Amino acid sequence: MQNWMEWVVIIFLLIGGSFVLIGSVGLTRMPDFFMRLHGPTKATTLGMGGILLGALFYSGLQGEVNVHELLITIFLLITAPISAHMLIKSAIHHKLKANSKTKGLENIEPDVAKNGLKKNLP
Repeated sequence: MQNWMEWVVIIFLLIGGSFVLIGSVGLTRMPDFFMRLHGPTKATTLGMGGILLGALFYSGLQGEVNVHELLITIFLLITAPISAHMLIKSAIHHKLKANSKTKGLENIEPDVAKNGLKKNLP
């Protein structure tokens, strides 16, 4: 019975390590800040989730009830996208230059505070 659980731990660790590696390569290879942010937030978040799930299954295999890995995984999955969103909003606010290959630049709204426009709240 422990043999298949060890394979589950190995698979989670390999998948998680692969995602972390892909996210790290994406961080170094992308040309601008907006593209560079996708590597750590998307791939590395999934990678760390896989590694922590492998650790959770391993602690279960050892007969220990350890909730720390589960709490770290939930915390990571909640906070990484929020922090990435805040970094992007800050970069847009400071008008950080984007590469011409960056997609979605036309969806950025103009800075409302500088234009003196106010949105009508419902």
